Amino acid sequence: MTREGDQSEPSDEASGETASRDAEAHTPELAGEYDAEAIESHWQRRWVETDTYAYEGDPEQDPNTVYSIDTPPPTVSGSLHMGHLYGHTLQDFAARFQRMADGDILFPFGYDDNGIASERLTEDELDIRHQDYERQEFQDLCRDVCQTYEAEFTEKMQGLGTSIDWNRTYKTIEPRVQRISQLSFLDLYEKGREYRKKAPAIWCPECETAISQVEVEDDERGSHFNDIAFEIAGAGSEEQRSSESRAAEPRGTDREEFVISTTRPELIPACVAVFVHPEDDDNQDLVGETARVPIFGHEVPIIEDERVDMEKGSGVVMCCTFGDQNDIEWYQAHDLPLRVAIDETATMTDLAGEYEGLSTEEAREAIVEDLDEEGALRDRWEITHAVGVHERCDTPVEYRVSKQWYVEILDHKEEYLEAGREMDWYPEKMFTRYKHWIEGLEWDWLISRQRDSGIPFPVWYCGECDHPVMAEREDLPVDPLSEEPPVDSCPGCGHGDFVPEEDVFDTWATSSLTPLINAGWDWDEDSESFEMDNPELYPFDLRPQGHDIISFWLFHTVIKCYEHTGEVPFDATLINGHVLDENREKMSKSRGNVVAPDEVIAEYPVDAIRFWAASAAVGDDFPYQEQDLRAGEKLLRKLWNASKLVDSLAPADPAEPDDLAPIDRWLLAELDDAIEDLTAHFEAHEYAKARDRLRTFFWNTFCDDYLEIAKEREGDPSTAYALRTAHRTFLELWAPFLPHVTEELWQAVYAESEARSASEKSSGERSEAQDTDDGALESSSIHVRDWPAPQGYEADLEAGETAMDVISALRRYKSENQLPLNSELDTVTVYGAIDGFEDVVRTVMHVGDLTTSDEDPDVTTEIAGISLDYATLGPRFGEKVGEIDDAIDDDAFELDGDTLVVAGETLEPELFEISHERTYSGSGEMIETESAIVVVE
Repeated sequence: MTREGDQSEPSDEASGETASRDAEAHTPELAGEYDAEAIESHWQRRWVETDTYAYEGDPEQDPNTVYSIDTPPPTVSGSLHMGHLYGHTLQDFAARFQRMADGDILFPFGYDDNGIASERLTEDELDIRHQDYERQEFQDLCRDVCQTYEAEFTEKMQGLGTSIDWNRTYKTIEPRVQRISQLSFLDLYEKGREYRKKAPAIWCPECETAISQVEVEDDERGSHFNDIAFEIAGAGSEEQRSSESRAAEPRGTDREEFVISTTRPELIPACVAVFVHPEDDDNQDLVGETARVPIFGHEVPIIEDERVDMEKGSGVVMCCTFGDQNDIEWYQAHDLPLRVAIDETATMTDLAGEYEGLSTEEAREAIVEDLDEEGALRDRWEITHAVGVHERCDTPVEYRVSKQWYVEILDHKEEYLEAGREMDWYPEKMFTRYKHWIEGLEWDWLISRQRDSGIPFPVWYCGECDHPVMAEREDLPVDPLSEEPPVDSCPGCGHGDFVPEEDVFDTWATSSLTPLINAGWDWDEDSESFEMDNPELYPFDLRPQGHDIISFWLFHTVIKCYEHTGEVPFDATLINGHVLDENREKMSKSRGNVVAPDEVIAEYPVDAIRFWAASAAVGDDFPYQEQDLRAGEKLLRKLWNASKLVDSLAPADPAEPDDLAPIDRWLLAELDDAIEDLTAHFEAHEYAKARDRLRTFFWNTFCDDYLEIAKEREGDPSTAYALRTAHRTFLELWAPFLPHVTEELWQAVYAESEARSASEKSSGERSEAQDTDDGALESSSIHVRDWPAPQGYEADLEAGETAMDVISALRRYKSENQLPLNSELDTVTVYGAIDGFEDVVRTVMHVGDLTTSDEDPDVTTEIAGISLDYATLGPRFGEKVGEIDDAIDDDAFELDGDTLVVAGETLEPELFEISHERTYSGSGEMIETESAIVVVE
């Protein structure tokens, strides 16, 4: 069956008309087989059309009565991948449970269409380059492209059955969000938490922009180590040795040269110094001398510094501006000159002489060849090492000096750590990733980007003294490229010409504000303070996201919100893992192992996919396995067919009898126990445990056992009440996992009677306003009902479970002996406790004489075989393994506690496994269950 494209954009009037016609045509009923395609598409439209999941909270209400979720705005990339499908389904489990448990819930949705991803998408889609357009013109093109993809994404998200409030959507580039982002910038600037500085910054040559530390990841790549000889030019000049931070007086050396090892010979023209560790005795003679750089000939000082890694290469390293973080630290600490040999596109500059215009890769090979020809290349060998690359495009990063805006964070690392400790982490182990990231920070947060798509900095600079002029709050959002500054002359020097800031904010500088965006954070002119339209939402209750963006989205959100409000932005964070292929390998296009969500949704019911999504522990990466989808399909059929059977056995709303039969009370007591377990699992986001607990109880206990009993007790008021109570509760318990089938069943069986009962209680008659065209009642969606609570039924759960085991065993006995289920069994003896349930066993299984016994039956237990762990025994005992085997075959062994004594050796329990055979020597046939032994005569 095909599912793609049959969801509607909520703002599309024509689609709304289609949804209305669909509603008129669809009447929920328990007829035929479960038609997932028709039913799921109907309810997806219906939920959107009737605002079933709209947030109805009040700014004046107690925040403890609201549950708010800070959902991740997906990057507009043009496609829905398995990560979206899994991650948003996981969030929906939390949203649906909390909506039933707490009532008022905000579950919004946003699009991250601000940044390099949307820029690249536009370039690829329109086959253009952003450099060929004015910024505003290109941004307009980005908006048009993103709008098309956002509409498709919305359609597909609704096709997942998520309970999002589609009235609460936002885009990270829309004017309201631009205003909030620029307000954030102004607030942090006024608090002294931001600064602009010309300094070395991490640079992506492919994207031609500065990037932050969080956007760099290590990638193992092949390279070469090159041993290069530097000549000793002589003692350093007075100018070179004038600073105390430089080398000490030359210590004298008889050497004419020394060797350094480097993977980046193309940086040699940018060499500004050579460094030796102060404790490196082998190279102390070099300190204070001057080195001549091969090929290029300029001279540089040799200085001592503790940051040198003596174990790497020869222990002597060159400092180039810039190759890595150490180069930057040395440049700043020793006041070294700046030599720029690589430009913003990773092309060699005029400083590289004859290599000017070559790419870094081309220059690397050319310089190595020339070094070899000159006799300065002493050795070269292949290596594999970690290279810092831009996570967006996998391009190796460079380090360039430029003017950039930063948020100061290094001085508040401990505060951000404490903020993380105040949150509840699901799973708890993910806090370690957050902690390690903060502890390893070396840079303040660089927030400026040299791009065309993004939110502009609301800043102008004096053309004379470079003094920054900030926009006024009431004017935001602004674009300095098209708008004038709020002053006529510079507050610093009085000059009247201004230069607009051309850079835009880093994407995360805006995405990190999602709690404030959703809470309606803004500057209030009257109170002259920041206020929220919905203060009851903040701090948010839950932040769900992937583990790969803990250092991106989660960390930056903590920074921004903490600095603005002084509070941790959310109480708990739910970290999901990644979807792997069936071999537990990461999905990637290059491997050809990507599973397209559209294909999965086209083949399987959405509820079956949601069943699969609940199969893994939160935080763990887990494989995509179709067997879980097929299991989900089977469950849907089981729930549908069980519902039809219940509908045929009992009236929809039976009254509770004065006295419940023991087996019925037992079922309801078991149900109470399951509700307690499931509630605890949902509150702890243990969705896999909740799913498995519910499936086992529903499938095994209710369907396989109790429904068979109910067939034999049809017409009994006690059983009718237990049947209906359990069935209604099962629908409510399954609702967060399986929203479509549970809604259909609820509307077909219970909605009208529930609404009528509620109406009669409130007004004594049914209100016409509650009716809808399709016969369902808007106010009666199962997804806005209260989460089930234990009703306090008490029973001997262990005895009831044993009775169920006995009934199952007798049913199996009849089936294996080809006896009708209603055939009489003359005599049955149960060795096990079924106190209070004897009558139900006797009646349901048609037993003539049923007796129970506390004594053990006449059963003999013998060893049937011993299996050995040959993988361990072989290396340990060698040829003697054969002797051990022979002794076991001849029964020449003894069990001494947990150990096996055989062939003169003593084997520990982990080396063998014993299987037993039990023989019944009395009359009749013995059947064993987990909790009892049954003898049929």
